[in-house]
Amino acid sequence: MAMTDEWKAPAKPSAESGDEKSWKLLEKTLLASVQEQRRSRRWGIFFKLLTFVYLFGALVLFTPLMDMEKAATRSANYTALIEVTGMIADKEPASADNIVGSLRAAFEDKKVKGVILRINSPGGSPVQSGYVYDEIRRLRGLNPDTKVYAVISDLGASGAYYIASAADQIYADKASLVGSIGVTAAGYGFVGTMEKLGVERRTYTSGEHKSFLDPFQPQKPEETRFWQGVLDTTHQQFINSVKTGRGDRLKDKEHPELFSGLVWSGEQALPLGLIDGLGNASSVARDVIGEKELVDFTVQESPFDRFSKKLGASVAEQLAMWMGFQGPSLR
Repeated sequence: MAMTDEWKAPAKPSAESGDEKSWKLLEKTLLASVQEQRRSRRWGIFFKLLTFVYLFGALVLFTPLMDMEKAATRSANYTALIEVTGMIADKEPASADNIVGSLRAAFEDKKVKGVILRINSPGGSPVQSGYVYDEIRRLRGLNPDTKVYAVISDLGASGAYYIASAADQIYADKASLVGSIGVTAAGYGFVGTMEKLGVERRTYTSGEHKSFLDPFQPQKPEETRFWQGVLDTTHQQFINSVKTGRGDRLKDKEHPELFSGLVWSGEQALPLGLIDGLGNASSVARDVIGEKELVDFTVQESPFDRFSKKLGASVAEQLAMWMGFQGPSLR
């Protein structure tokens, strides 16, 4: 008798097996764990934001209160300190608007017995420097009893020395760099490079010399002479201002190289008449002005501006690193 094997479907269980119950329980446990982690992250972000808002609010609210407390504990008289740091240019911390605003505030304060400009700058715009120079001399004329002292720390060159020469006296460290009474305008010429690459420059102007500073076009002798005349005129304005500010103290007749753009150490600058003595802000306040307490009148950025700049710099640095470049650096 032949035997045949017939396939039969397994019988459907009447109730869930133990394995199925275990898997469903594990699935519920994992889902609950994921949801809990999500909630934890949300709460973590919330509390971080709350902490940030609290700290930032405290900074904004309590900084003015701390300044008021400092003002209340100050002595009857003091020396005003104004920082001139970095490039002298519009929209920079050492812009003419910032420095002039600080100067006016210092001269309006009846407790100020002297003003110190603490300079650490390579110079910058002759227009910005000239604006500050003129304002110092104007304020000195209106307030002859309040003296202005320029104190050069590391560097007081070019436009920075232009500003310093308006002060009643200039002091520096023996190793400070002082001078650089000159004007410069630099650029590049790419004419030869373009010829090698076979690139043609097409410029459309209205005016014969409108594009005379174009680095992609050959220089013309008459335009070079014209531009040199502009620089010479600006240089002479610089020289005249320094001579007016320093007067007979400047030994320019014996040393005409003072106006050549060279720089000297503070020790060398003293016998040349570029400075009046060796010292720093503290020693000048204590020994020259007679009020050792220094009160900073420098225009300060708001806490929000400082935070924004730091945040922007941090983001830029991280982005540069992510793209394979180094972060921001100074040269």
